[in-house]
Amino acid sequence: MKRIALHTLGCKLNYAETAAIGKQFTGNGYTVVGIDDSADAVVINSCSVTSSADRECRQLVRRALRHSPNAFVAVVGCYAQLQAEQLAAIQGVDLVLGTKDKFSLFNLIDNSKKKTHADILVSCIGETMQFESASSAGYEERTRAFLKVQDGCDYSCTYCTIPLARGKSRSAAALDIVQQAREAVEYGYKEVVLTGVNVGDYGRNDGTNLLTLLKPLVHVDGLIRIRISSIEPNLLTDELLDFWFAENKLCNHWHIPLQSGSDTILRAMRRRYLTEVYTDRVERIISHIPSAGIGTDIIVGFPGESNELFEETYSYLFHLPVTYFHVFSYSERPNTPASDLAKKIEPHIKAERSKRLHVLSDQKRCDFYHRFIGKTIPVLFESHHAGGIVSGLTEEYMRVDVKSDSRITNEILNVTIQEAHTDTCIGILAEPNLNSTIRIAI
Repeated sequence: MKRIALHTLGCKLNYAETAAIGKQFTGNGYTVVGIDDSADAVVINSCSVTSSADRECRQLVRRALRHSPNAFVAVVGCYAQLQAEQLAAIQGVDLVLGTKDKFSLFNLIDNSKKKTHADILVSCIGETMQFESASSAGYEERTRAFLKVQDGCDYSCTYCTIPLARGKSRSAAALDIVQQAREAVEYGYKEVVLTGVNVGDYGRNDGTNLLTLLKPLVHVDGLIRIRISSIEPNLLTDELLDFWFAENKLCNHWHIPLQSGSDTILRAMRRRYLTEVYTDRVERIISHIPSAGIGTDIIVGFPGESNELFEETYSYLFHLPVTYFHVFSYSERPNTPASDLAKKIEPHIKAERSKRLHVLSDQKRCDFYHRFIGKTIPVLFESHHAGGIVSGLTEEYMRVDVKSDSRITNEILNVTIQEAHTDTCIGILAEPNLNSTIRIAI
């Protein structure tokens, strides 16, 4: 039996696509192993959002070859699409496939031998409207299934290479996603996560929208939770929010990218909103659901971000009722307008700003978690760890640990929160464990 190592860099959309590729191999007799295990073939699904993601991909190739020097190595995905020649030049790489071509991987790898020079198969992605479906259901994780509902992006943010790597915005048919959700339930999943480059843009090119997808999706029997991985603030319409508030299956968790709390920087980034819009959306959510978990993405060190403009961002986030941030230092990307901007920020200044925002994020997350102490809340248990600890997620995206046996994995059970820390809550299973889909008000 052949052994294949698959490794994902980047977002949950990449993970869903890796899973779809992995199922091609497992369906044809391959065993999936870790990247540090001996393997006959290695596949790295790459990301190119930042220069560090590029660097990590190159390091992973070398790491895999240390453990499997004779393995057939394929690098696929966004970095492969944008910098194919750079990857092909790495000794030991046999195949480089772009974002459109990676779903042909099995036919190109099976029975292939090591090559002297890497083959490159990178098709033009710019005008394609072909949608390649991907679902993680039935692959590895057994509690949350990631469904790819949208791909590509029509936005023109000055720092971003995603439109170059993934092409125009396009979407799956709603009926196909509903069927994938039914299949996920049959596999035993309790939650599906809708992923994409710009999920809120779902259906725009065929006259539908995200609400068109959610309305039939909430009626899938046996599906308990629906989570949306991320959504732009300008696409959170009142109609969509009202539906979200009313439907118990839609998680009380919003991840809404911000990128900067300075309108000056948002304009320079060519984002499609200013802070006034963002504040309005967050406040509308909190006014309806005070216990909502709200996360965001922030870029520090964008060209022209003076100390005063950074302080605008810090102050804005300090007062904004969000739960956590994902903080990224600006990374100059080739062929983007921002790479030509003046007033570059020194790396040590980016690092200082990033550290300050990480500290603030930890404070906000911990404060949010403390609000749940003494409350009983449903948790979907995902994994068990040493010492009899089982870990899971609430619909608000809080990590919760309890001491129990592993048999509660993939169960939604009520937990009474006893302690709150920066990265997790500690609780005990409620007795008796009655309705596991209750919601609380805090």
